[in-house]
Amino acid sequence: MAWSTQQVAELAGTTVKAVRYYHEIGLLEVPDRTANGYKQYEVAHLVRLLQITRLRDLGVPLSEVASMGRADDDPDEAIRVLDRELAATVERLNRVRAELAVILRHRAPAYVPPAFAPFSRALTDRQRSLLMVYSTVLSERSVEGFRELISEPDEVDDEFEALPADADEAAIDHLAARMAPVVRRKREQHPWVKDPAADAPRGAQHAERTMAEAVVQLYNPAQIRVLVRLNDLIQEEDPDAP
Repeated sequence: MAWSTQQVAELAGTTVKAVRYYHEIGLLEVPDRTANGYKQYEVAHLVRLLQITRLRDLGVPLSEVASMGRADDDPDEAIRVLDRELAATVERLNRVRAELAVILRHRAPAYVPPAFAPFSRALTDRQRSLLMVYSTVLSERSVEGFRELISEPDEVDDEFEALPADADEAAIDHLAARMAPVVRRKREQHPWVKDPAADAPRGAQHAERTMAEAVVQLYNPAQIRVLVRLNDLIQEEDPDAP
């Protein structure tokens, strides 16, 4: 008995297009044709096609199918490699599901790092953006530290976020003076704040540059002047402060 391309594809649970592609890349031998030009697929073609579709279902790349589908081949190592890849995929998917559960529980935007999901609804878009940048360059320890800081909101935070770009120098000095004791207290409670990029995965310099650029582009000129003045006040009291 012989089958047409359509018939052999249906038997193997695939498509005519896939069968033709397997011919093109040499995975499946082209069968003889009848006098009127139609291909005639035999049992051997069907078996080979079933092998190919089975390996594809297991996730084996077509580039490796050629070396795995014959009865006299030893596919053990290729299967072990595939198993490790699938295990890594399962681990990643489980991690993603856990993160999605946190996001759903706190009704947080999907793009927010999971560590900040519990507080994300109370943050401004600018704060969320800043934390997203920080989370890409800082270590897990520092990211967790920022999560703790966010869980301890201070009244000056809202005032700083609301500061208009055209704020005068008196308002800037006043706000910096109010923020200084808060920053000093947080540095005492969380010493890592003095140098959050110290253990950054890609190096402290890279992290500091990225964080500084994010601050400059996300905050308005008046807010930047507050941060500069705040740093001056901290330095005046503690010359060794970074």
